[in-house]
Amino acid sequence: MRWFGRKAASDAPGRPFLLGAAWGAGGELWPRSYEAQVREAYLGNAVAQRCVRLVSEAVGSVVVDAAQEPPPPPSAVPLPSKGWGGLVAPSLLETATTHLLLHGNAFLHVGLDARGEPGRLFALRPERVKVVADGGGWPSGYRYRAGAAERVYAADAVVHVRSPHPLDDHYGLGCLGAAAAAVAVHNAAARWNKALLDNAARPSGALVYDPGDGSVLAPAQYERLKAEMAAEFAGSGNAGRPMLLEGGLKWQALSLSPADMDFVEIKAAAAREIALAFGVPPMLVGLPGDNAYANYREAVRSLWRLTVLPMAGKILDAVGERLGVRLAVDVDQVSALHADRAELWRQVSAADFLSVAEKREMLGFSREAQV
Repeated sequence: MRWFGRKAASDAPGRPFLLGAAWGAGGELWPRSYEAQVREAYLGNAVAQRCVRLVSEAVGSVVVDAAQEPPPPPSAVPLPSKGWGGLVAPSLLETATTHLLLHGNAFLHVGLDARGEPGRLFALRPERVKVVADGGGWPSGYRYRAGAAERVYAADAVVHVRSPHPLDDHYGLGCLGAAAAAVAVHNAAARWNKALLDNAARPSGALVYDPGDGSVLAPAQYERLKAEMAAEFAGSGNAGRPMLLEGGLKWQALSLSPADMDFVEIKAAAAREIALAFGVPPMLVGLPGDNAYANYREAVRSLWRLTVLPMAGKILDAVGERLGVRLAVDVDQVSALHADRAELWRQVSAADFLSVAEKREMLGFSREAQV
């Protein structure tokens, strides 16, 4: 009896990631491939790139605490936390966070030392990794392909960190799909503004020939007029140059002005949606007029509480489960949260109904002071 339905067979081809689609500039559909989306959103959009870097660099800056699971007996030599902190290097955390935000999956290969113990973690590019499922549909390994080279890792040789995907059993869901429409609008508005600068920094229009007798321009006159327009009035270097019309010609504007299209507000709204998709307060990416937070300090605290710490905890929990170590962020070392820590100390110190031992335990210290 199958309680939860049938899973994919082990020899099934790698399924495409369910990334969202949106309409981009020129009417084309938002690219479906991961590499094309990364080029459009991360490499070609300043807001999305800044959001990803804010989160990934913050996660990479955390101080990692480690403790053995289960705790060793008193006679055993304690595990040095600095050794595990070196295993989970800041660059590794930053790379894994970038992969999680963009792709929804982070694959960390566990490299073994000469004694067969975990010696180092290597981040694998997620679009090159496919989950190898057994006959029951459960992951049994990971196939990594780089060009013509291909290698299959055992399931315990790779730490797979994923963001929840409600429609996929094996792969996570990144933020690119949710931000696709906003990135397409933001990039299209930027291209439109660039086109305005390239075309005399003004909306396009038409030269109307109206001599009054119904005649039309001769072919030679028409070609000469086109050449003069391209040479004398097109391009940002000719912006504002006065136009001298003769022979019944008059200028008639056809396009909407930038004020009518309101590109500033369109780009700002799209930028807010991009920041929302990546979990970054809009104030931190330089968007003016956003009053969702009282001040910049509150926005930074919100970024750490709602995005950075959960992301770091997800990665450290997955790595710690594989290595048999409890890894956690040392929140006391996060400068953005010092105000929260000071408030906790004030509240605990003012609690007269608690003993000194209970207060020390609430603040993360041992119940008895070490001499």
